[in-house]
Amino acid sequence: MFEFFLGVGAISIVISGIYIGAWIDGQQQRANFYSETEEQRNFRTKIGLISGLIGLTSFGLAGLIYYL
Repeated sequence: MFEFFLGVGAISIVISGIYIGAWIDGQQQRANFYSETEEQRNFRTKIGLISGLIGLTSFGLAGLIYYL
């Protein structure tokens, strides 16, 4: 069970980083900002935050399982 929650957490954090744009440089961030609508930007942010929360929760559960 520990490995499952650890894997889900890692995958969710990666998905969150991709949707939020955490691993791109400033020039690409600017290009994305001006080439997408506010609705698209809000959708990306919402998906990024939800998957990030899932990742943090999964890491927390994995930590509880590991230490208990």
